[in-house]
Amino acid sequence: MTYHTCYVCLANAIPATLLLFLALCRATNGLTQAEALIKWKQSLPDQPTLDAWVINSTATAQTPCSWRGITCDSQGSVTIINLAYTGLAGTLLNLNLSVFPNLLRLDLKVNNLTGSIPQNIGVLSNLQFLDLSTNYLNGTLPLSIANLTQVFELDVSRNNISGVLDPRLFPDGSDSPKSGLIGIRNLLFQDTLLGGRIPDEIGNIRNLTLLALDGNNFDGPIPPSLGNCTYLSILRMPQNNLSGPIPPSIGKLTNLTDVRLFGNNLNGTVPQGIGNLSSLIVLHLAENNFVGELPPEVCKSGKLVNFSAAYNSFTGPIPRSLRNCPSLYRVRLEYNRLTGFADQDFGVYPNLTYMDFSYNRVEGDLSANWGACKNLQFLNMAGNGVSGNIPSEIFQLDQLQELDLSSNQISGEIPPQIGNSFNLYELNLSENKLSGMVPIEIGNLSNLRSLDLSMNMLLGPIPNQIGDVANLQNLNLSNNNFNGSIPYQVGNLASLQDFLDLSHNDLSGEIPSNLGKLSNLVSLNISHNNLSGPIPDPLSKMVSLSELNLSNNNLEGAVPQGGIFNSSHPVDLRNNKDLCGNIKGLQTCNVSLAKPDGGSSNKKKVVIPIVASLGGALIISLVCVGIVFFFYKRNSRARRQKSSIKRPNPFSIWYFNGRVVYGDIIEATKNFDNHYCIGEGALGKVYKAEMKGGQVYAVKKLKCDAENLDVESIKSFQSEVEALSETRHRNIVKLYGFCSEGMHTFLIYEYMGRGNLADMLRNDKDALVLDWPKRVDIVKGVASALSYMHHDCAPPLIHRDISSKNILLSSNFSAHVSDFGTARFLKPDSPIWTSFAGTYGYAAPELAYTMAVTEKCDVFSFGVLAFEVLTGKHPGDLVSYIQTSSEQKINFKEILDPRLLHPSKNNILQQLILIANLALSCLQTNAQSRPTMRHIAQLIEMDTADM
Repeated sequence: MTYHTCYVCLANAIPATLLLFLALCRATNGLTQAEALIKWKQSLPDQPTLDAWVINSTATAQTPCSWRGITCDSQGSVTIINLAYTGLAGTLLNLNLSVFPNLLRLDLKVNNLTGSIPQNIGVLSNLQFLDLSTNYLNGTLPLSIANLTQVFELDVSRNNISGVLDPRLFPDGSDSPKSGLIGIRNLLFQDTLLGGRIPDEIGNIRNLTLLALDGNNFDGPIPPSLGNCTYLSILRMPQNNLSGPIPPSIGKLTNLTDVRLFGNNLNGTVPQGIGNLSSLIVLHLAENNFVGELPPEVCKSGKLVNFSAAYNSFTGPIPRSLRNCPSLYRVRLEYNRLTGFADQDFGVYPNLTYMDFSYNRVEGDLSANWGACKNLQFLNMAGNGVSGNIPSEIFQLDQLQELDLSSNQISGEIPPQIGNSFNLYELNLSENKLSGMVPIEIGNLSNLRSLDLSMNMLLGPIPNQIGDVANLQNLNLSNNNFNGSIPYQVGNLASLQDFLDLSHNDLSGEIPSNLGKLSNLVSLNISHNNLSGPIPDPLSKMVSLSELNLSNNNLEGAVPQGGIFNSSHPVDLRNNKDLCGNIKGLQTCNVSLAKPDGGSSNKKKVVIPIVASLGGALIISLVCVGIVFFFYKRNSRARRQKSSIKRPNPFSIWYFNGRVVYGDIIEATKNFDNHYCIGEGALGKVYKAEMKGGQVYAVKKLKCDAENLDVESIKSFQSEVEALSETRHRNIVKLYGFCSEGMHTFLIYEYMGRGNLADMLRNDKDALVLDWPKRVDIVKGVASALSYMHHDCAPPLIHRDISSKNILLSSNFSAHVSDFGTARFLKPDSPIWTSFAGTYGYAAPELAYTMAVTEKCDVFSFGVLAFEVLTGKHPGDLVSYIQTSSEQKINFKEILDPRLLHPSKNNILQQLILIANLALSCLQTNAQSRPTMRHIAQLIEMDTADM
C-alpha cells in the first residue's frame, strides 16, 4: 500500500484519525519488540542507561522483559517503558510505536530528549499513562493524541513544544508536501492546528485525571472541549502564551482539585463556576490580563490551600469566602484593584505561611488577627489604604521573616515587641504616619537584612542599638525627624552593602569616622541634615562606595582626596558651609587649610594578597560577616615539600551567617539535579538554589571536585574568587562565598531573576520587554561597572570576556557583569601576556596577533555589546563594516532593533545616538584610539542626568 492509496481511502476521515491511519499504513517490517527497541537504541547516542539492552545471538526467542526500564505482561508483551530520571538523550524519531499494542505506560520524564513527539503517538491505543515532561522536546502536540482515549495522566510539561509545523512535511520550506502527500497539509491542518494552539481534539481523552502542559510555548485559547473530561482533577497550563478567556465549561469539572493557569495572556472574566468547585485545593490565576471580579465563593468548600491572582486587573471586593477558609497556606493577590477591609475580609489562618495583597485598594485597620496566624512567614500589604496602629501581636510571630506595611496610613508608635521577631530578615514600614521613637529592642533583630523606616514622623535620636543588627545590608531612615548625632555604632554594620540613607532628618554633630569601616557599602546618603565639621578622611578609603551625597549640611574644611572623591561616581557636596577641594563647584583650598600630607593618601597602594602558585594550598578564611577572603602565599618550606605528599584540598569549607551552607545548598538543589540547572559554562553548571528562608542564590558547581581540579580550572576558580572578593559595585554580580566538601566545589552568587542579556535579546517576547529606556540603563550599568574595574580598583581589573551572555539582569532589569573566570589584575605599566581568552565576536582585533592584554580590550568588547543592545542581535556584519570602512559612518535608524517601535521621546533618541557614537569609537582598530571606560561612563551619566 502506498502513501497515495492511504490518502485516497481516508480522505473523508477527521484529521486526528487521518494522522493515525497514515502511521498505520507504514509497514513495520515484522519487527519484534526487542528488535524495535534495539533499533531505537542504535539511533541514540551511546549511554550507560541502555547498556543492558542486548540481544543474545544464541537465544531462540528474544525478549526485552529483563531489560532496564522494560516490564512485560504474562504473555511477554511489553506493557511499561519507564526510563525516567536516567539521563536518556536522543530523539523518539526511531522508536517504532506500532509494535507495542499493549503498552500501558510510557514514562520518559526528566531526561535530555530532543526532537518532536512522534506524530503517530496515537497508535498506542491502550496507553494509560504518558509522561514526557522535563525534556527538550519541540514541535507540536500531535493531533493523533486524541486517539489515546484510555490515558488518565498526560504530562508533556517543561519542554519547548510550540506551533511550528513538522518541517519533515515541507523540507524545502515551500507549501509543496513531501513525496506524494498532495494536498495533505490543507486536509490535516486547516482550522485544527493554528500556531501553537492546544488541539481541541484533546477533549476526546475523556478519562483524563491529569493534564500538564506547563512551561511550553502553546498559544491561542484553552480548548472548551476540556469540559468533556469530567474526571479531570489536575489541570496545569501555566507559563505558556495562552490567550482568550477561561472557557465556562471548566467550571463544570467538579473533580478539579488543582488548576494552574498563571503566566499566560489570558483575559476576560473568570467564570463564576470555578468558585463553586467543591474539591478545589490549588487555584493559580496570576500574571494574566483578567478583569472583573474574583469568584466570591472561591473557598466555598473550605479546602483551598494555595490561591494566586496577582498581577491582573481584577476589581471588586476580596472574595468573601476567604474570611472563613482556615485551610489557606499561601495567598497572592498583589497588583490588582481589589477593594475591601484589612480587619474584616481576612480571618485567622492556622496554616498560612504567605500572604500578599499589596498594591490594591484595601482599607480598614491593621487587625491583631494576623498575630494568630502562628505559621506566618511573609506578610505584605504595601500600597493600600490600611490605617490604625501596628498591633504588638504581629511581632509575636516567631516564624515571621518578611513584613512589608509600607505606603499605607498606619499611625502610632512602633511597638517594643518588635524585638521578639528574631527570624525577621526584611522589615519595611516606610511611607506611613508612624511617630514616636524607634524602640531600642530593634537591636535584637540579629537576622535582619533590610530595614526601611523612611518617610514617617519618627523622632528622637537614632538608637545606638542599631549597630547590633550585624547582618543588616540595607538601612533607610530618611525623611523623618530624627535628631542628635549619628551613632558611631552604625560603623559596626560591616554587612551594609547597597545603601545607607539617613537623609532629610535633623541630625547634628560631626560625621563619625567610623562610617569608613563600611567597606562593602555602595551608596551613602546623609544629605539634608545639620551635620557640621569636616568630612572624615576614612570615607575616601571606602573602595566599594559608588554614590555619596553630603549636600545641604554645615560641613566645612578640605574635602578628602582619593577614593570616590577622585572617581567618576557621583558625589554631591552642594549647599554646605565652607567646603573646599579639587572638585567641580568648590573653591580651591588655601595652602594653610590643606593637610600637611595632602595627596599622600593617593599614593598609598592597597595591597591585595594573591593566591600562591598552583602547586600550593589555597587558604581562605572568613573575616567577620562581611565575607572578605584573604589569600596567603605558602612559605618556601611548604613549596619545597616532596610531590609524593598528598596535596591538601585547596578550598576550605565556607561558613555563611554562622551556619555551614554546604548541606543547605545540596538540599535546595536536590543534590544538583538538572531540574534546578539554569545555565552552563566552560567550568560547570549554574543552579538556582532557593533556601528555606526564602533567599535565592545562583550556585556555580565546578565540573570536577577540589582534589582533582586541573591547572586551568584552578586558575579560573582562583581568578573568579580573587576578582569578586575584591570588588563591590552595584553593577557587578555579588559573590557571597564558596564551598568545597566531598565531591562538590561551588561558588555562591547573587541570583539574577531575568537571566542573561543574550537570552533576553534572542527571545522575541523578552526583547520587547527590554524597551529603549531599559536598554539605555543596561549600557549605562555595564559602562559604570567597567569604569570601576579599570579606574577605581587597585590594581586595575580587566574582565577579558565582556559579552551579552556574561551580562546578567536582575528582576528589575539592572545589569550585572558576571563570570570573572578570565579576569586579571593589571600591574602598573605591565600588560598581561596570555593565551587567548574571551568570546569570539567580542574580542579585540589585536588579540589575533599579540598576546598583550590591556583594558582597551574590554573597551572594544563593550563597543560590540553596546551595538548588540541597540540592534537586538550580535552586530557581526556591522563590526566588520566599521573595521574595514574608511568613512566610519552608520545609518542610525537602520541599525535599531526592528522589534521595538522607533523611540518616540527625544531624550531617549539622543541617548541612543550617544551610545551608538561611543560604541563606534570603541571599535577603533588602533587600541590607543579607543576612549577609556571612565570617559564613556561619564558621558553616558551626564547625558542621562541632563534629561
